[in-house]
Amino acid sequence: MDKMVTGSFQLMKQMNKTLILDIIRTHGPISRAEIAKMTKLTPPTVTNLVKDLLSTGMVVEGERMNSTGGRKAINLQINPTAYYVIGVNVGVSKVSVVVTDLMANVVVESSSALQHVSSDRIMDVVVETIRRCMQSSRVKADKFMGIGVGMHGLVNAEEGVAVFAPNFGLRDVHVKEIIEQTFDIPTYLDNDVRAMALGESWFGHGQNVDNFIFINVGMGIGAGIVLQEEVYRGISESAGEIGHTTVVEDGPQCNCGNHGCLEVMAAGPAIAKRAVKAINDGAQTRLTKRVNDQLDEITAKIIHEEAVDGDPLCRQIIEDTGKYLGIGIANLINIFNPAKIIIGGGVSNAGQMLLEPLIHTALVRAMEVPASKVSIETTPLHDRVGPIGAATLVLKHIFKQPNLG
Repeated sequence: MDKMVTGSFQLMKQMNKTLILDIIRTHGPISRAEIAKMTKLTPPTVTNLVKDLLSTGMVVEGERMNSTGGRKAINLQINPTAYYVIGVNVGVSKVSVVVTDLMANVVVESSSALQHVSSDRIMDVVVETIRRCMQSSRVKADKFMGIGVGMHGLVNAEEGVAVFAPNFGLRDVHVKEIIEQTFDIPTYLDNDVRAMALGESWFGHGQNVDNFIFINVGMGIGAGIVLQEEVYRGISESAGEIGHTTVVEDGPQCNCGNHGCLEVMAAGPAIAKRAVKAINDGAQTRLTKRVNDQLDEITAKIIHEEAVDGDPLCRQIIEDTGKYLGIGIANLINIFNPAKIIIGGGVSNAGQMLLEPLIHTALVRAMEVPASKVSIETTPLHDRVGPIGAATLVLKHIFKQPNLG
């Protein structure tokens, strides 16, 4: 019985300590008295727990703040460089790694291409890129609090297993175990787009937004759905597969087996395929000269660049891509009634040329009431949204989930 009481006390203490730590992160600089008011904890309890946090170096005292009477209160704030975390985004074409401080400020970053890497070498490249980034950061090994990994495909976040990564042909890869055995650092795994949505909720346009949807448009298309400030996973952890919803009846066949999926119409490779088809059908464009008639070298990025320079075919392809995305987004608006739709990924770099037809189509096709309440914008985290989202997997564990070990 005594062990149960002691265990319960220690759990409650750790939960309160984590709560205070997160309040300092989100509201600092803040005084002990203000923390007591916000948490409903007694001032002596707050003082004792803050003392523990100060001893870790994660919290520091700042300047004294003005008070209504008596002694000036000493403010508290996070010491962002007390410890560091690592964020790893394993995308379809490359692995991107960042080392950040406790406020997601990037210290150093590194990446490695994956296009021509065999499936049995994927995790070797991931590990090598992490190691290179850690060494470049010059951060001591004992200062790393965790490694977060966002990986494309179906993942079991609780077990840390990549259940199925279709573009790599990988099944049941124990990502968490492999990385922890290599670096002896706690590791957390999630689907890449869900990690991006989490990062957006902490450091992007999703801050202080209860309900929003993050859409990643790159080599594939996926969505991270945030409902009541929590990332929605679904019964089989496959929620958010907007790329495999139909936007064109009897359209091209997708690798999922369906026809006319959003991904086969608007993802990066699909944009290139539509350009090649138009050229083969006789369309006139500067693209052929740009790639010296090597049509397999056409990419979405090249199409966007030529569109910016005024190529009519390329402009039409980018605008049509926006319309296809708008159809898919209209469905999300009607189903989830979110406050925001936030778009990231390489294709989103096409800017207003893509966004204008996207927003117009989405708002016209969505029901009037939910359409009137939603805003649609691109992520402020740009190309770092993947690895910063992965780093946020660790930060969430530090600031939101008490260590029960």
